[in-house]
Amino acid sequence: NYRKGLLLSVAASYYIYLPLPSTITEPWKLMLLDAVFRCMMHGNLIQDLGLCHHVRVLNFVVSVLELRGPRSSEFVRVTDTSFSGVPARVFESIAPGPERLKRGVIYFHGGGWALGSGRMRSYDLLCRKMAEELDAVIISVDYKLAPDAHFPEQYDDALSACRHILKAEVLASLSMDPERVAVSGDSAGGNLAAAVTQQLAVDTSVSVRLKAQALVYPVLQALDFNTPSYQQNSDVPILYRPLMARFWLEYLSGDLSLVPYLLANNHTALDQSQEAEEAWAKVNWTRLLAPTFHKHYKPVVPRQGTPRLLEQLPGLLDVRAAPLLAEGGVLEKVPPAYILTCEHDVLRDDGLMYAQRLEEAGVAVTSDHYEEGFHGCMVFAFWPVCFSVGKRSLRNYISWLEQNL
Repeated sequence: NYRKGLLLSVAASYYIYLPLPSTITEPWKLMLLDAVFRCMMHGNLIQDLGLCHHVRVLNFVVSVLELRGPRSSEFVRVTDTSFSGVPARVFESIAPGPERLKRGVIYFHGGGWALGSGRMRSYDLLCRKMAEELDAVIISVDYKLAPDAHFPEQYDDALSACRHILKAEVLASLSMDPERVAVSGDSAGGNLAAAVTQQLAVDTSVSVRLKAQALVYPVLQALDFNTPSYQQNSDVPILYRPLMARFWLEYLSGDLSLVPYLLANNHTALDQSQEAEEAWAKVNWTRLLAPTFHKHYKPVVPRQGTPRLLEQLPGLLDVRAAPLLAEGGVLEKVPPAYILTCEHDVLRDDGLMYAQRLEEAGVAVTSDHYEEGFHGCMVFAFWPVCFSVGKRSLRNYISWLEQNL
């Protein structure tokens, strides 16, 4: 029994251990979290056997372990509803005194456009905290997910819900101040928040204008999978470089066999279309990133690419899917932005490049960068998976909203 226990301990340690950058302050905690995620990703075996799509397996596990009902508290009233047919959970602060108009935040959860829900424990706790500390109304939108929905359905849900919420009568019914409404989201939710913000900024049919946008480690482009942060953090949990490519292909309804071609930047090779060349200029990290983030990395631009790859995946060049590709004339119309980035995240440079492009367009930007941060850290600010960088980033995120909304 002792030998069996020893072997199991060694095997578990071998599975859990990963060499991590020295600036990550709680490495074993991140290793354990990553091991749990990797176990969940073994749903791929079920898909390989033809039994069920692996994403459905993951979402089933999430629904069993993480989903919570709409439980109100002494300080926050919580209700499940829908806006223009899109499900959402509403968190309304309860404060003593006469009824008054409150700040409002429309929030989109992360999960690669395929996983998660605003009803998950982590997002439920996040939105409760935001509602209470900001004395605000937080609306967490549950857009459709892959593989049952693909681009532009997630974007359409997000935009439709926002347009409905921004109607004067809806804002009044929720006691939301029409002059203090923001859009926010993390990861893929940050992508939707940025894309919706751009569209609402140029949509003359919407009379209420957003006051702010808060993007948390957003994914904003899929033209370059070899930015310095993609190269540096390829093997850093919890968002590995190949996994991000898979999420993009799921979102854009592409064949997962194309992952190696995306990772090689074959879709933006020198022999690709003029449109791709023009788009590449908007993700040119050698110009958009500060030299300190270049480090020793070099651009990856193959001479020859994979024929018809962009024809198979037109969403790669669509600003609704890749907000970093927006024209300057659109960017100059969007509201002030808060962009949170993490050093140990493949998406770091997406956020940093977008901050630079917004600043060049004359938009006020607050860049909040965490040297010890990793992808997803802000939602890991609550027991039992609680990181110090998660608590600190969440505190600063809420503080920015308090000061700018």
